[in-house]
Amino acid sequence: MAKKRRQHPQNAAATRPGATSGEVPAVGAREPCPCGSGRRYKACHGRAAAQAATELVRRPFEGLPGECDWVALRELVPAATAPLTLKDGLPADVPSVTLGTVLPMAWPALRRDDGSVLLAIQNDTATGDLSRDLADVLGRALTTEPGNPVPAGRTDPEGPRLQDLLDLGAPFVPEVREGFEFWLDDARAATPDVAASLERANEAATPTARLTGVDAAYWCETPERNHLRWVMAHPEDALLDALARLHAAGASSLGEETRLVGSFRAHGLTVPVWDLPRGMGAEECEKPATAFGERLAEALASETPLSAAERRARSGLTNRQITLN
Repeated sequence: MAKKRRQHPQNAAATRPGATSGEVPAVGAREPCPCGSGRRYKACHGRAAAQAATELVRRPFEGLPGECDWVALRELVPAATAPLTLKDGLPADVPSVTLGTVLPMAWPALRRDDGSVLLAIQNDTATGDLSRDLADVLGRALTTEPGNPVPAGRTDPEGPRLQDLLDLGAPFVPEVREGFEFWLDDARAATPDVAASLERANEAATPTARLTGVDAAYWCETPERNHLRWVMAHPEDALLDALARLHAAGASSLGEETRLVGSFRAHGLTVPVWDLPRGMGAEECEKPATAFGERLAEALASETPLSAAERRARSGLTNRQITLN
């Protein structure tokens, strides 16, 4: 085995990442690192950037008002919009910024003819931090020439996150839409590609509604059964314990012919899911959901150990949990 060559002290500082003063610009992975070490960028200063880009942020929307609704719009809701308020105010030539679930041709964002911005939340992301990726797209959208989509780009791993750009005191109020006509001011003026994308999206959209009596609970209609999917911010272990208590006591349903069937795990939050009969619409869910929320609060406050029946119920819920990301 060859011996490692001992690095000469005067060269040590020059060859380790971070040795140079000032910022080291990003270059191609196989190009020489601008710090002068003689190593390729990916093996020098690019290593930290790559690690930052791939590190998964478990709760990317934590700290934002309406975190649960952000998760729902990312993972569960086909068509919805929500106005966004920037911390430092809007640029003079940008009348509004609106979050949308998805945009035509999977554009990350769109700068409309009037200068307003539509930012899509349901897109492939470049890094493990969805908040930073969306903030990067938003920043580029604000300076894109009106009338153009914003292309995918390379996220700066040191760039701002949504929590840095948005007014954290402004409410987050999603509006669920029946279709994707919000893409355009005038659908009749759509290009053939956009019109075809709009038609496909509308055909695939699952009818969805947000309950008004509780936070972040979304009813949806499917051909066989309806469902209620409720994004909750309670710590996962405590929530599963509480659901198990209710399930073992026969108190986890939302009424006749409904049942708690499991949960999703999405962006660090838990999303319990109920099967509903076909005739049960969103309005019929309001009172049962409010009553369930009260029962859940009581179960969350309990500090007694789980009984054998409750442990079995918890195991069943855990086995039926699906991670979406």
